[in-house]
Amino acid sequence: MPKPKRSWREKLLDDKDLPKVSVVEGKLCKRWGHGTCVIPAPREVNEVMKAVPKGRLITSKEIQVVLALKHKVTMACPLCCGIFAWIAANAAHEAETDGAKRITPYWRTLKSGGELNPRFPVGVLALKACLEAEGFRVMT
Repeated sequence: MPKPKRSWREKLLDDKDLPKVSVVEGKLCKRWGHGTCVIPAPREVNEVMKAVPKGRLITSKEIQVVLALKHKVTMACPLCCGIFAWIAANAAHEAETDGAKRITPYWRTLKSGGELNPRFPVGVLALKACLEAEGFRVMT
């Protein structure tokens, strides 16, 4: 019998022995440079996203900077931060669907270039509507 599928909230709370700090080595040095890197826990990314107040935005790159400073390393893994932001957004949407009133405001998290994230659960048009409801002017 197959295992039941885990909810987004269960995935968010599964730290998988994270965070982990390592030295950037080998082929990664060409892409990211030299230094140290943290792979944060999913809930750490969620905490940063949750702390963004109404009227403010954050990019995935800014999340990486916050986590790198927190762990006193050169950088936070961009791939993991992106995946964990996606998990946090889906967990928040799942909680909202189940009736939660206070959720992580994932619509305030933009991709590094300032674009809306089409992989977030409600789609770009709904993200745009959320931001416009908060007074932002969204250019598409």
